[in-house]
Amino acid sequence: MATQQGKVVDINDVLKTIGNLDIDNQAYISEVISKRLVELRRTGIARRSREAEHAYREGRVKRGNIKDLWKDLND
Repeated sequence: MATQQGKVVDINDVLKTIGNLDIDNQAYISEVISKRLVELRRTGIARRSREAEHAYREGRVKRGNIKDLWKDLND
């Protein structure tokens, strides 16, 4: 179960409701959800990129070739 604005939302109820819609509306809902997921992934990637840039500026990022990194891991 998920909550939304203080309400408990049962996923099975949502799926049943969607299942009662005509095929065009079901396809529309699928498209909207797909686009939202893409946007959430983009937002996550952008956030991680900002975090990585910040870590780099603070000197918390290791650099080097594979030998350097391997040596650092094993020291």
